[in-house]
Amino acid sequence: MKTLDLKKEFKYLYQPSAKKPEILKIPKLQFAMINGKIEKGKEPGNSPAFAEATQALYSISYTLKFMLKKRKTNAIDYPVMPLEGLWGIQDVNADVAKKDNWTFTLMILQPEVTTKDSFAEGLEQVRKKKGDTPILSKLRLSHFEEGVCIQMMHIGPYATEPATIEIMRALAAENGYRDNVGPNGLHHEIYLGDPRKAKPEKLKTVVRHPLKKVNT
Repeated sequence: MKTLDLKKEFKYLYQPSAKKPEILKIPKLQFAMINGKIEKGKEPGNSPAFAEATQALYSISYTLKFMLKKRKTNAIDYPVMPLEGLWGIQDVNADVAKKDNWTFTLMILQPEVTTKDSFAEGLEQVRKKKGDTPILSKLRLSHFEEGVCIQMMHIGPYATEPATIEIMRALAAENGYRDNVGPNGLHHEIYLGDPRKAKPEKLKTVVRHPLKKVNT
């Protein structure tokens, strides 16, 4: 059985330094993805939409993994990669501190060996096992290319991410870039810890922002 060591291959994308940001070009990668938005009065930690989307994404990701591992020829094993979130704001005039104004695209990296046909087959298996729910029709397999970004490991609760972002923005400015999060770019988080189990001060989250070169 062939093993794809995705965690090793993409270590530079998923294990950045917690001491200093890094500017790098993110290649085009394939993900299982799903879109949604946080309900009024909720936030990610207690949003039914976020929880349902997360569950659907893990269901298809583990199904695809075991499909490839159990096939009779050319069996392949690989780790299910971390959950990632692209975050935007539903109303550009709204207060970004109000989390019920957030939209999200949740995603999990998939190996290139996964095809549209195998993804469709995996969805059918999920439907047979868990029942056909509307959320499953929102799942998709798609490529995503972020381009030039800055990233850093944030250690601590999500509420303290702004301090890490300021460090990232300062380094970006020193190198002739500006943070492009806003109408043209999304705040990207990669969740390496489980907030239900880890102490808030020990949570590890990769924070990644797209950059735009400043005209000089």
